Amino acid sequence: MKKSSFVALIMGTVSGVLFALGMCMALLPEWDAFAEGVVFGAVGIVFGIITALIWCKMENKKLPKMNGKNVFRTIYAIVAVLVLGVGMCMCLVWEQIIWGTLVGLLGIIMLIALIPMIKGIR
Repeated sequence: MKKSSFVALIMGTVSGVLFALGMCMALLPEWDAFAEGVVFGAVGIVFGIITALIWCKMENKKLPKMNGKNVFRTIYAIVAVLVLGVGMCMCLVWEQIIWGTLVGLLGIIMLIALIPMIKGIR
């Protein structure tokens, strides 16, 4: 494993955990930690952005260009993750197992569709 990949793995994991913990703190009323959760989530997002910048620097790569195709891919990825999250909420919170599973599978399929959308089919 290259050094840059290892650094990105560790930093990405830390940023993901911070973001996830922040969202749990903010969205679970039992924890009663909304303000702290927003701070943790924001720190996780900032740390994720820093991780991407450091990885690009270590790999001597440029940042992705801000064109219409990349903006569409980003919006599509966000929608796909939200669909998967709604499916999980339907199963775990609203106890609609069948519909939640179907919506969650749709979100997974949408996320898998990102691979040919970004890499292309050869």
